Amino acid sequence: MRKIAALVLAAGEASRFGAPKQRLLLPHVLDRLAAAPIDEIVVVAGAYDLAPCGSEPQGPPCRVVRCPEWSKGPGASLRCGIEALGQDIDAAVVVLADGPDLAPTAIERVLEAWRSSGGIVAAAYGGVRGHPLVIARDDWRDIPNEGLRDRPVRLVPCDDLGAPGDVDTPEDLAEL
Repeated sequence: MRKIAALVLAAGEASRFGAPKQRLLLPHVLDRLAAAPIDEIVVVAGAYDLAPCGSEPQGPPCRVVRCPEWSKGPGASLRCGIEALGQDIDAAVVVLADGPDLAPTAIERVLEAWRSSGGIVAAAYGGVRGHPLVIARDDWRDIPNEGLRDRPVRLVPCDDLGAPGDVDTPEDLAEL
């Protein structure tokens, strides 16, 4: 049985939001992940300290790891999260802490596509690459600071589920 971890990237400084939006949005993302087929959750913190997670008895084990190099970019946060995973984890589902409308079914779809043919797989909304994204252990090395934007990925349509959201400003939050 392949073991899957979720990596929640929550390290940014939220400069456009003007406050630590992770603290507001992370509980919603964790609720969504608790309903997904994953074995553990690792939240990557950076600019702000985050409360411990995983107190919900029904959800997968959850822990927060701090990334001292968070300011180098999303790839640095991703590397910190990957380094925190055990040898028994076969793939990571990458999600963002500012996507509170994440659909657990989107995670199921990208995992199913990954299990069928490997590679890096991402959800797509309106043909545009989004999250969640699945990256197998074989692809964990040499992640640049800017992240995986330039890596080839297989897209899985998730239009019917709605995008997870991307809260950058207080106005974005109000729209949700």
